[in-house]
Amino acid sequence: MAVKIRLARRGRKKQAMYDVVIADARAPRDGRFIEKIGTYNPNTDPAFINIDNDRAFKWLMDGAQPTDTVKAMLSYRGLMLKKHLQIGVIKGALTQEEADKKFEAWLADKDAKIQTKADQIAQSKADAKKAKLEAEAKVNAARAEALAAKKAEADAAAQPAEEEATEEAAADAEATEEVTAEAETSEEAPAEEGEAKE
Repeated sequence: MAVKIRLARRGRKKQAMYDVVIADARAPRDGRFIEKIGTYNPNTDPAFINIDNDRAFKWLMDGAQPTDTVKAMLSYRGLMLKKHLQIGVIKGALTQEEADKKFEAWLADKDAKIQTKADQIAQSKADAKKAKLEAEAKVNAARAEALAAKKAEADAAAQPAEEEATEEAAADAEATEEVTAEAETSEEAPAEEGEAKE
C-alpha cells in the first residue's frame, strides 16, 4: 500500500484549515487516514504550521511520500534536510554528531529568518498605522481650517448686513422724525392761519 503524507481539508467556507495526515493514497482526501500528525492554517501571516516533527520524520524514514504542499512545509520545518542528513549517516558519509550539528546550525539560522520576517511584518503594520494616523490628522486639520474659513466668511458677511440694518434703522428713524416734524409744522400752520383770520 502506498502511504502519503497529505492535507485533509476542514474549516468553514473561505476559511479553510488543514490537517496533516498519514493516509493510504487510495483513500479520499477528507476520508480515512492512518494518523494525524499536525495542522496547517494558511489564513494567518505567516502561515501557521504545527507538525509533530518526530512522527513526521519517522514516517518519512519509513517511506511515506509527501505531497508537494506538505513537502514544502516539511522543508520549511527542516525535516527534509534532517532526512537527507540521516540517509548520509546510514550510508556512512558523515557521523551522527556531524549531522546533528549541521541540523542545529540550519535550525538556528531558520529561526533567525522567521523572527526577522515576523519583526518586519510587525514593523510594517506599525508604520502603516502611524501613516494612517498622520493622514487622518492632516485631514482633520484641513477640515478645521475649512470650518474656520467658512465661519470667518459668515462673520464677514454678517457684519455688513448688520451695518446695513443699522443704517436702515437709522434712516427709518430719521424718516420718522422728519414725518413727525412735518406733521407738527403742518398742525402749527393751520393754527396760525386761524389766528390770522380772527
